[in-house]
Amino acid sequence: MDRFQAMQVFVRVVDANSFTRAADSLSLPRTTVTTIIQNLERLLGVRLLNRTTRRIGLTPDGAGYYQHCVRILADVEETEACFQEAALRLKGRLRIDVPTSIGRLILIPALCDFHDKYPDVELVLGLGDRPVDMVQEAVDCVIRAGDLEDSSLVARRIGTLQTVTCASPPYVARHGMPQTIEALRDHYAVHYFSSRTGRNCAWDFNVDGKHQEVDMKGSVAVNEAGAYLDCGLKGFGLIQVPRYMALPHLQSGELIEVLPQWKPSPTAISVLYPQSRQLSPKVRAFTDWVAELFAGCPLLSGRDETDPAAAHCGVYARSQGAQPATVGAAMPSPALPGMPPRRRSAREEAAEYAL
Repeated sequence: MDRFQAMQVFVRVVDANSFTRAADSLSLPRTTVTTIIQNLERLLGVRLLNRTTRRIGLTPDGAGYYQHCVRILADVEETEACFQEAALRLKGRLRIDVPTSIGRLILIPALCDFHDKYPDVELVLGLGDRPVDMVQEAVDCVIRAGDLEDSSLVARRIGTLQTVTCASPPYVARHGMPQTIEALRDHYAVHYFSSRTGRNCAWDFNVDGKHQEVDMKGSVAVNEAGAYLDCGLKGFGLIQVPRYMALPHLQSGELIEVLPQWKPSPTAISVLYPQSRQLSPKVRAFTDWVAELFAGCPLLSGRDETDPAAAHCGVYARSQGAQPATVGAAMPSPALPGMPPRRRSAREEAAEYAL
């Protein structure tokens, strides 16, 4: 048995989550792929995959063997690249996972540039507001915002997420504009809950250099960034969203910034990948490219829309010609009395991405 080929086939089956798709991508008969995996399990003396009629899952031994295989294949790829003139002509599949809003608003508009630089790389882009198991789901790297708890992953910081507290004009007309942090307890919030824990993310503000959380009540909770923004636009309550998502709506007047003197704390944005992918030329190329992309977007690099670079950032192009909302106008309605306190919705759409 060709052990190197067996490793390649095993990794492809895991990545494709299908014997049939793996066979098609390798131009091999499905029966050949099945036989290779069976012979590999017989050689190792362990079961690598749990097979059902609907899905394929890694066993604990399979997960460990997968990590070793990926590392070995990446080392071979790296070694070959060092001695080939086509080293810069990267090719193959690269699977990444990103928050929905970052994917749709930042990455996808710029993917033509990535494809121009690396035309032979097949980029498999997963969008979602949930944590992923990078081994089980065969993901090469992810973009996440917030605290990074999984020490087994390599993290590279690529930006800073600024968050803004907003309300729609209809909400302000009904409930009034809060003027202090304490006044938030008399207001409703749209809650953003963690797909992992089911708990609402807490609202926080930076008050005189100190982190302060506020309990708020709400009538709706969601776990997807676009739906969260939509609820705010419809007037269900206050929201805290990344400024790059809110900016077009702030400039068009669909949203009004609330308590601009007390902003939520900024959050780091990072690219994470397993240690086994550390030497992969494709992963390195993507992380370098996305770091450069974020550095050119002021709202993702700790700056704001007044930076001259904003004119060249896709986030701003969508809102050219929009007039900023005037915070002082459109807000005279009395606040609703007697609202009991509770917790808050997402301090930023990607905070739940901490792995």
